[in-house]
Amino acid sequence: MRSAVFILLFLGAWVTSSARAEMIVLAAPGTGDAYYAEVADQIFDFHVTFAKQIEGRDEVLILTDAGAYDRYAEALGEARVGMVSMLDIWMRDFGTINPANPVMFRYTAEGQGGGTGGQAVADDVQERLAVLAEDAGLFFLESDYLNDGGNFVDDGAGNAVVSRKFLRDNGLSEQEARRILRRLAKVREVAFIEADEQGGLEHADGVISFVDVNTLIINSYPDDPEYARRLKADLRRGLPGVTIHEITTPFDGARIYDEKFGSACGLYTNALVTPERIYLPEFGVPEDRIALAQVKAATSREVVPVPSWQVCFMGGGVRCMSWQLRGENASRLRAYFERVEHSGSGPHE
Repeated sequence: MRSAVFILLFLGAWVTSSARAEMIVLAAPGTGDAYYAEVADQIFDFHVTFAKQIEGRDEVLILTDAGAYDRYAEALGEARVGMVSMLDIWMRDFGTINPANPVMFRYTAEGQGGGTGGQAVADDVQERLAVLAEDAGLFFLESDYLNDGGNFVDDGAGNAVVSRKFLRDNGLSEQEARRILRRLAKVREVAFIEADEQGGLEHADGVISFVDVNTLIINSYPDDPEYARRLKADLRRGLPGVTIHEITTPFDGARIYDEKFGSACGLYTNALVTPERIYLPEFGVPEDRIALAQVKAATSREVVPVPSWQVCFMGGGVRCMSWQLRGENASRLRAYFERVEHSGSGPHE
């Protein structure tokens, strides 16, 4: 990060919108990006399908470079596309957490392959977004503590789940970490869990999802009942009175795009949750129908299925690609692109 432990970029009262719609921001891969070249068309198809599911429910904005802008604008309309390129597509991880009280933690090296080189790339990826945020006048806390957005899952009512990777990355005890998260992210209760796969990303959002206040869905682990037992125990210890729903999990790791990252195929827990909706990934398997019924029974929110088989083998999808903004920050980002469009200043690179 560009600062000491944390900096308040804007001091003042949080201004909330009267509408409960969320702004969901996605990022297209860069034109000619060699890493994504083989799957660029699949990412485009996923983005368009996802955006059309969001339309009329919440608000969507897709960030692209000049080379991809026309393609996205033709499919979705210019109002849903902003010509500002990001250096990666997984905006959840290098963006801000908790749209009600946003914090930008330092994006970890594992998101870019690990090691010293990975951390340098991760910092560059996050810096590109930080510059856009500054140009648009967004406000949030900024912290040098290491944590990806995929490793902070909350219910918007003061309850959060984080994997213990946050403790190891920052040399913290649970007590210290809980105190930090309460101060920065304005949460009351935090459950620390072990990720179901050790090493690499270790994100909480591949294991659990809040579908309502203090109400979770978790993966089923029929082949590892001891892990399931410990997971439930950690959740109940950290979140008093939590309701836990174990849902079908047809995990499919047969196809993986990058050996550094596991598959997210079959993980319904990687859902995107907004104040009024749950965008639930589906994978073209019979269990989709079962999972949809299970989640609907566990929440009062509208549940919106989103086909995700085009990208789940890359290690993410609905939640991982989504940066969430609301209230004044959403208004400011919207206004920024309106100014850019009217000024004809072109893309920010």
